[in-house]
Amino acid sequence: MLDTSLLKPGLRLAVGLSGGADSVALLCLLAERAAELGLVLHAAHLHHGLRGAEADADLAFARELSAGLKLPFHEARVDTAAEARASSAATGSESAPDKPNESIEAAARRLRYKWFRELMAAGTVDAIATAHTLDDQAETVVAKFLRGAWTEGLSGIHPVIEFPEGRILRPLLGATRSDIEAFLRARGQSWREDSTNRHLTFTRNRIRHELLPELEKWNPQLRDHLAQMAELARDEDAWWSSELPRLASQLILPGRPVRGGGRASADGLALDLAKLAAHPIALQRRLLRFAVDQLGSALDFPATEAMRSLALTGRAGQRLELAQGLRAERTHRELRLTRGPASAAEKESEPARYECVIPGEIVVQTWNLRLQITLDPPGPAKNTPSDSRLKAVLRPWKAGDRVRLRHSGGPRKVKEVLERMKVTGTERAIWPVLEFEESIIWMRGVEIESRPGIHVVAGPLN
Repeated sequence: MLDTSLLKPGLRLAVGLSGGADSVALLCLLAERAAELGLVLHAAHLHHGLRGAEADADLAFARELSAGLKLPFHEARVDTAAEARASSAATGSESAPDKPNESIEAAARRLRYKWFRELMAAGTVDAIATAHTLDDQAETVVAKFLRGAWTEGLSGIHPVIEFPEGRILRPLLGATRSDIEAFLRARGQSWREDSTNRHLTFTRNRIRHELLPELEKWNPQLRDHLAQMAELARDEDAWWSSELPRLASQLILPGRPVRGGGRASADGLALDLAKLAAHPIALQRRLLRFAVDQLGSALDFPATEAMRSLALTGRAGQRLELAQGLRAERTHRELRLTRGPASAAEKESEPARYECVIPGEIVVQTWNLRLQITLDPPGPAKNTPSDSRLKAVLRPWKAGDRVRLRHSGGPRKVKEVLERMKVTGTERAIWPVLEFEESIIWMRGVEIESRPGIHVVAGPLN
């Protein structure tokens, strides 16, 4: 159950101890074998400032367990909700123009790994062990697949993550959750249950409690197969990661040519079209994505295929505008890539925020959209707006936005809704939503649960 190949004698190792079954089992397994393996074992618990008294009890449990095992115990507290709000507030600011809005889950993960790195940087420990299991691996692969991940995404949870400060190790990736709970019951060891693990508003919980059990009716070995897929993808991606820089150096050039010879290296980069076309399709995609990554951007599958089509079958002078300010221009011999802020003309054509006093109307040419927003009669009821100066805002969606779809059990991420609608490319980046009092009350293409007192009618301009 425990992969000891990751553990070396003399290693000062802290277990990330949440109090859940997985982390409790990992701590107990390592404590039993610490002397045999030559480990200097610690425990580390981060209180995320969420779940109130339940989280306080988790901390007390982790302290008591560590004390009973006579292990050094490290603890810290963070305000995850405040961090997520601060991250969202920074979105679009001059100080963080590319920083996406963070969900609570993403902020919690970021803060957890930040603290782990601080422990390693301080010299307190050499590495941190987290208790990810085979079940976590299967859930991660499915989640990445549903989001349309590339091969590297399907590699799932890696057994080792290298940071400058030290390593994050996952010694339980080969163990199932049922193995772990059986181990704990056999030794009479209790653990803590996180009540949010049952909330089906979270995508991972729906995968865990609904999707995977349904798929296992077709193949009871599904979780093992998903874990094996992750290992295959991880090994293949590791090979590509070492091979791509060598191949890329043969056809990726800095900047653009200048008169008299040489190249203006500060002006993006370019790919040699003849050399690109000589490679198999799989390598063409990898090289294009590698080149774009050098510019600090990323391509989804539709954007990659659009760029590949421009390179192989386009005409000299043709251009392609992609998300994140990425531009591709074809010449007779090269595909030139640049990334920068939108031009003035592009900014004029981009949808911005459109405020509307309720009742009122919003007309936007770019979206070919007319929205009429009215107050529903009769008079105001509970939560029904009655102030005619109330305002709604039509804007492009942003990361972190959630909508409550009609006939849906809970809020859904707009990102996931767009993925299900198969909206991609530039259209996806500016997909319109209507916001009122920090809630989205209308979104193009879907039916949203109605807001009492407000009625929205949408239609084209002609």
